[in-house]
Amino acid sequence: MGAENISKTKVRAGIVGGAGYTGGEMLRILINHPNVELVFVHSSSNAGNHVYDVHTDLFGDTDLKFAAELAYNIDVLFLCVGHGDAKKFLEANPIPADIKIIDLSQDFRLSNDASGHKTRTKTFVYGLPELNREAIKQAQNIANPGCFATCLQLGLLPLASKGLLKGEVHITATTGSTGAGQSLSPTSHFTWRNDNLSVYKAFEHQHLNEIGQSLKQLQPGLNQPINFIPYRGDFTRGIIASMYVDCDLSEAEALKLYHQYYDLHAFTHVTSHNIDLKQIVNTNKCFLQVKKHGAKLLIISILDNLLKGASGQAVQNMNLMFGLDEKEGLRLKATAF
Repeated sequence: MGAENISKTKVRAGIVGGAGYTGGEMLRILINHPNVELVFVHSSSNAGNHVYDVHTDLFGDTDLKFAAELAYNIDVLFLCVGHGDAKKFLEANPIPADIKIIDLSQDFRLSNDASGHKTRTKTFVYGLPELNREAIKQAQNIANPGCFATCLQLGLLPLASKGLLKGEVHITATTGSTGAGQSLSPTSHFTWRNDNLSVYKAFEHQHLNEIGQSLKQLQPGLNQPINFIPYRGDFTRGIIASMYVDCDLSEAEALKLYHQYYDLHAFTHVTSHNIDLKQIVNTNKCFLQVKKHGAKLLIISILDNLLKGASGQAVQNMNLMFGLDEKEGLRLKATAF
């Protein structure tokens, strides 16, 4: 569907994996998107049940039921399935070539694996609009970035764009419990998570691979270590990341660089003032705070892991792919208090 036809008809969308957190957020956005007709939402475990039986907050908003079968009278398919499942799904269910695919798993984010072998069986564009906007507009398939990866890349891309990542990057970031997905695990139970804080996957989080891939796209030859310590937070949603690097720029020069880089990007906003998660939870925004401390440049990055870190960014990509206003369906109110 070309951009010239958008005013005459709606983008027809389908969702696979609609029962989880990202599927639920996708439903909430698309049900209220003025340019989208939601044709079906697939869930093998919930087939025949109303969507609001699972996502109870949607009671009164839709009478849509989960479907057991796929429909192909759509323009775009969102894959809200677990890591490793998207590739299996596409192998088992060949999708017609004229249907665009936006995959929220990690299956197609990397061009190569650790050994240098190609990992993409289809051509997927890495769907970070602040990096690949023009390629996204022309793409048939999108690999939606990870939540930590989005948060950290947005904090570092302006520096990489000028070749300024010359030393080690140090990052500490804390994510809400929804980042672990809907399936229960010992570290996602309320009794463990509440009033608690813990480190996991220190220095080896899987999102480091896509972060490095994107930074090298802007700063070829980058080989400085990215030291990343992720934390599990005792809150539901949101990511707050602090990053610092050695940098010769003054604070004013750094702020100018960040403002210029994100000047044409609708959802990423730069400030020197203190920021907090309630400003961005329930929105598709990323806020960046840039401060200079001696020779160190400190960047604080915050976003909602389920929206700008997942489903919201996927819809942002859909808007770009179909020539829609990039912010359509994503003018969302922050929690605020």
